[in-house]
Order: sequence, then structure tokens, then C-alpha cells
Amino acid sequence: MATTGSKMNTVFAYTVVYVKDVAKSTAFYSKAFGYNIRRIDDSNRWGELESGQTTIAFTPVHQHETDDLTGAVKTPSSSRERQPVEVCFAYPDVDAAYKRALENGAVAVSEPEEKEWGQKVGYVRDPDGIVVRLGSYVNPPTTK
Repeated sequence: MATTGSKMNTVFAYTVVYVKDVAKSTAFYSKAFGYNIRRIDDSNRWGELESGQTTIAFTPVHQHETDDLTGAVKTPSSSRERQPVEVCFAYPDVDAAYKRALENGAVAVSEPEEKEWGQKVGYVRDPDGIVVRLGSYVNPPTTK
């Protein structure tokens, strides 16, 4: 049993996004947000993007392997609701990233704007209605 303060050498390995069509969503994220596709399995029930240390993965909204174990994924019932997750990507040029996302099928939510905490942020939705935040890198605080 681990004690408080012990190091577990854990790594945040995956963010799994539940989508209607794995192949289409993997291709969309690749084109719209600039990631290379790592793999799509032969069954089209799992896709991954090359995204650094943490993998972005896609799997169908409904599949018996997880629905039976952890419950069904609930999707919003109207356009006034959103998924209970937000995918966030950081870019040196948020305006260019926002434009690229729209040119590749993302739906505009909010154009990039400067925020009081020193970050430029814009929002789009993917084809499944998931909110994607495109932001600049947050500036480190200045010391006096």
C-alpha cells in the first residue's frame, strides 16, 4: 500500500474521446489541428494521434466493452448543451490555428481573443459537438 508522499512514477497516458466515427474523427483532428495519425485499428474502433507524451485516442460512443462495465456515454440532447469534456491545444499562432480548424470542418464558437490571464483563446466544435479550445501558451508570471 502506498503511503502519502510516495512517488508512483505514473504517466498521464491517454485522453480518450468518444465519437460517432473513429476514422472520420481521427482524420478531422489530424487535418484541423495539425497532428499526425499514429494508427487506426482494423476494426475502426480505435484511433490515435501523435501528440507528445499523452496520446489522443478516439473510440466509438457506444461499444459493449465499456458500456457494460462503466455505463453508456451520454451525449448532449441539444445544441445548447455540450460534452462534459473540453479538448485544449496550445499554439504559438492561435489565429492561424483557428483559421486552419475552420477550413477543415470545425464549427466556430468564439474567435480568438486575449484573456486577462495573458492567454489568447478561441473555441470551435468538432463534428461530434465536442468543444475544442485553441490557446496560446500561458505567459509565466513576471517577478518584481
